[in-house]
Amino acid sequence: MKQIAIVGPGAIGGTLTAWLSQNPEAETTVAARSTFDSLSLQIPDGSVITAKPRILTNPDSAAAADWVLVTTKAYDVVGTSQWLKKLVGPQTRVAIIQNGVEHIERFAPYVPVAQLLPVMIDLPAERQAPGRVRQRGAGRMVVPEGAHAAEFAKLFAHTPLSVTPDANFKTQVWKKLCLNSAGALSAVLLKPAIIARHEGVADIMRAIVLECVAVGRAEGAQLDDSMADQVVNGYRSAPPDSMNSLHADRAAGRPMETDARNGVIVRLGRKHGIATPINQMVVALLEAATLS
Repeated sequence: MKQIAIVGPGAIGGTLTAWLSQNPEAETTVAARSTFDSLSLQIPDGSVITAKPRILTNPDSAAAADWVLVTTKAYDVVGTSQWLKKLVGPQTRVAIIQNGVEHIERFAPYVPVAQLLPVMIDLPAERQAPGRVRQRGAGRMVVPEGAHAAEFAKLFAHTPLSVTPDANFKTQVWKKLCLNSAGALSAVLLKPAIIARHEGVADIMRAIVLECVAVGRAEGAQLDDSMADQVVNGYRSAPPDSMNSLHADRAAGRPMETDARNGVIVRLGRKHGIATPINQMVVALLEAATLS
């Protein structure tokens, strides 16, 4: 029986847990702050799948798993590391399924790099309540080519979620960052994807993305300026009420992944001598929004 532990049952973690739990040859355990009875996932066709994973709220009760899937927020590395102390053994592989471009850098202090697998995920999902998640559309993951890629893909072979190994993983995570960086405007305005239909907002989105493209290129990603229009068109074609995770976190009064989504563009821009004034402004506005 394959032992799979998911750390963080939010929108992404809840969706992955629900699908993984449909495999009778796997046993899923969820590491959570608080317990819940069961997990229900509304999938894109409107139907619901359910699961009853093992729920743990204390790291001391955890044991080493075959795979650990980290789906916590990018800023919660220290909290996640307390679980990893118990869940990770010499043979455990750890998939880091988070936003941003610094997956390995975040967890290298806690887990041997050889056991880490960074994962880019594109999965529109929303956590509606503890144990209740809505998946709005198809989900896909991209991982670096290498020893862990095939085994990770096998975990999802029975699900509609795709896993694709890519020799140029860096480009894939920077493309996702281009998308996420523009979404910060929804968190600033507290309005969903419909804001991209406003021409002025669309222009600001393009500026954010072009800064991301410039920094990503300096980091070695293969990005084209056309990414700016692609991102805007993607937001415009999404359901107008779509809410990205940064927006959802600010609306709920939770901490935001501002640094992983826009701050990293500013930080790495300084490293390469690239000006990023629009991302810098967005970061300042989101940081100021949390002042009391």
